[in-house]
Amino acid sequence: MKAIFDSHWHSFSIDCKWLAACSFSSTARKTMSCRIDRVVSDTNGVVLLVSGGITGEHVDILRGVLEQEPGGFAIDLHNVVLVDREAVKLLALTEANGTELRSCPAYIRVWVTRERAEMHGRRTEPGLERREDIGDA
Repeated sequence: MKAIFDSHWHSFSIDCKWLAACSFSSTARKTMSCRIDRVVSDTNGVVLLVSGGITGEHVDILRGVLEQEPGGFAIDLHNVVLVDREAVKLLALTEANGTELRSCPAYIRVWVTRERAEMHGRRTEPGLERREDIGDA
């Protein structure tokens, strides 16, 4: 894991790597990284730019970063290509607590919406998984 902090731009980066066994060969390995950049601007406030995969230990790292944020912030998921169930649970809980998930890939949005519905003890009806306000309905 590598962390970079740049006070001039009011941002930091965390770059993590993990090895996952390829499903086609038990000996093949692929490297997937998770990167979290914290960007502060006058117009958007604090935005955590997440890219790569959020799985396994990366979920714990992201949870730690979220716990360190003192106030309102948003999470930009535009460059996330892989999540596991624990990551989705964390994102759903974070969104339920008021954090905006920006540029969320469609498959993650559907999964987060379903997870939030389960958190509230109700099932998602077909066609509603794309509604961003489902948790407020």
